[in-house]
Amino acid sequence: MSGRFVRVAETGRRMFDIVIDGKRALAAEGDTLMVALLTSQEALRDSEFGDGRRAGFCVMGACQDCWVWTESGDRVRACTTQAVEGMSIVTRLSAAEGVWPRA
Repeated sequence: MSGRFVRVAETGRRMFDIVIDGKRALAAEGDTLMVALLTSQEALRDSEFGDGRRAGFCVMGACQDCWVWTESGDRVRACTTQAVEGMSIVTRLSAAEGVWPRA
C-alpha cells in the first residue's frame, strides 16, 4: 500500500503490525492511528455522507472527521488514539450488513 504520509527521517522506532480493513499494515511505536493509517493508505476512511474520502481535519480530537472503528465495534478518533500492536481497525461500511460497526 502507498500512503499519503511518508516516513522520511524517523527510522529508529520499533515497527509492529496492525490490521486495517482486514489488511496488514505497519505502525511505529508512538504513532497515532491517523499516522499509522495515512502511512499505509491514501485516506482515513470514506465519508458516511457520500462526499468522498476523509483524511482528518483538526488533528486534535475536536472535529468528527477521523472516526474509525475497532474490529470489536468501538468508535475511536484516529488522531488521538495510539496505535497498538495487533490492533484491528475498520474504516469502511460493511457492504454485507449495510451498517457501521456498533457506534
